[in-house]
Amino acid sequence: MIKKEYIRSVLNIFASSPFKPLGMHANKGGEAVRKLSEAMHAYCEGDMQRVEELNREIDAIEHEADVLKQTIRSELSSSIMLPVHANDLLSFLKPQDSISDDAQEASYWLTLRRFEASEDIRKGFMELMDKTLKTVEMYEKLVDTLSELLETSFSKRDVEETLALVVEVEEMEHQVDVVEKELMKKVFMEEESLGGAGVYHLSRLITEIGNIADKSEHAADRLRTMVMRR
Repeated sequence: MIKKEYIRSVLNIFASSPFKPLGMHANKGGEAVRKLSEAMHAYCEGDMQRVEELNREIDAIEHEADVLKQTIRSELSSSIMLPVHANDLLSFLKPQDSISDDAQEASYWLTLRRFEASEDIRKGFMELMDKTLKTVEMYEKLVDTLSELLETSFSKRDVEETLALVVEVEEMEHQVDVVEKELMKKVFMEEESLGGAGVYHLSRLITEIGNIADKSEHAADRLRTMVMRR
């Protein structure tokens, strides 16, 4: 259970800067994906006990992210003055929140079956997870610039630097998409040895991990809209 002191601290931060809690929320998504990366390594090594432990940790992180999201939404419904449109901020918050949701879903799918595939597929999963994590961490860096934008009253230079980071997130998401498609092909090529259930499980896992990068790119795009429409 999330302590009331935690919620109170978020409210205090929100009063001083409406963007800092958004950064905290983005970091929860990053934290969940970093745990998922650990779980993927454990999964590929056959350590299902560690996978289960990390799954529980990711569940807890996702719950903390939900509490932050609800607190942010509650504060936005008040008369607080914002440097951006409240609807744009809420539109941006939704896909950002999905990062931790999708990490939780991917983690759950890791717990369902042991990894039984070729070394080529194992390497493909590690590459997919690595590029996905890098995309999310670039996204975290992007969100960190919001407070700086507020402090500089959205100076042209800082806005341009923020928009450049959006492009980087989009490019990294594209790289994830390429790896995702190639890995999916490899899984179906091994259908005979994997069996129908094995193919379904691994293909679903690929999709869930890819969704994390997709949501990071989607949130980055919404952030761009929010900054441009301020």
